[in-house]
Amino acid sequence: MAQAANNTPSTTNQWILSQKPTALPVLDGTSPHQTFTLEQKPLPLPLQPGQLLLKTLYLSNDPAQRAWISANISAERLYTAPVAEGDVMRARCICEVVDSAVPADQQEVFGTGKHVLATSGWTEYSVMPAKECVPVAPLPGGLSETHYLGALGLTGLTAYYGLVEVVKAKPSDTVVVSGAAGATGSMAVQIAKRVLGCKRVVGIAGGSQKCKWVTESLGADTCVDYKAASFDEELKKATDGFVEVYFDNVGGSTLDTMLTRMAPFGRIAACGSISTYNDPSASVKNFFEITSNRLSVHGFIIIDFIAQPDRNVQGFGSMNQVLAVLREHIARGNLTLGGENETVVDTNELEEGQRGVNGIPKVWGRLFEGGNMGKLVTKVA
Repeated sequence: MAQAANNTPSTTNQWILSQKPTALPVLDGTSPHQTFTLEQKPLPLPLQPGQLLLKTLYLSNDPAQRAWISANISAERLYTAPVAEGDVMRARCICEVVDSAVPADQQEVFGTGKHVLATSGWTEYSVMPAKECVPVAPLPGGLSETHYLGALGLTGLTAYYGLVEVVKAKPSDTVVVSGAAGATGSMAVQIAKRVLGCKRVVGIAGGSQKCKWVTESLGADTCVDYKAASFDEELKKATDGFVEVYFDNVGGSTLDTMLTRMAPFGRIAACGSISTYNDPSASVKNFFEITSNRLSVHGFIIIDFIAQPDRNVQGFGSMNQVLAVLREHIARGNLTLGGENETVVDTNELEEGQRGVNGIPKVWGRLFEGGNMGKLVTKVA
């Protein structure tokens, strides 16, 4: 990376989408069909009025990013603009302001050294308009600012919005959450049980360690291990009498099975389908259950909520108001945040050749291996 005379960087290393994948992204660094390529690009300097020069500190890793780069999904059918080949990979980030060209009255929040949230992507440095950045305020109790990428960011909002508005979960409901040890699922379990007071919450996760965490730390009444040979039998026991609400984060065969465990007029929040992102052949065979049991399946994206800040969610209005509700429940002890609620991978502790920005794609690839608990965050600097 080149430096200007005043030690301000003049170039940045960034990961470019070089080839859209049709199945599992190619991240091994040796194939001619690599999904991403690391390139050095000049920064658009000097700054124009209202712009910030940002250094990336942390990156959010999200299953939805896989859909943004898919060769199998038409841009007309995607809820947001896809990442084009030749563009920097898109991601939500926490960044440090290296240089600022905002007016004096904005320096308190956007001045040099301040931290902001920005969709700057897989890059060491970026130039962004300050109006597209959000100041990062210190969290109470010594909580890490990385929770703004998860529980106190779009992930927490997704869980809350999905349960409260999409399926309208209530205390008399039994709720099943798949991907219960993941970023959104771990918040959905806690919100269903400890905020909404649902009578029974069943988690689905992969492995005994994750299932133990979902019950003992997150508060689920039970958690079923989808990797176990007895999964179908155990899920049937856990959902005896059938369930009113299913919060689906994985799609695929788990969704197919859950369709047979829904009570008549049950409600399904279709939040994600990570199990199918790299396997376009996956299909749902029990679709007739939707008709037979008059089920409601509601797909949703968090931007539906944050794009309409004045909409009312059971008495709560704007995105900031909902986040305030989440912070209140954290203060009450109803929502648990801590080291187990996120997996922060420091790329500077990886093997040689994968440190710093170099390790970003490999860390992102862990999303599809099921190795993380809670939110997966990449520390770049």
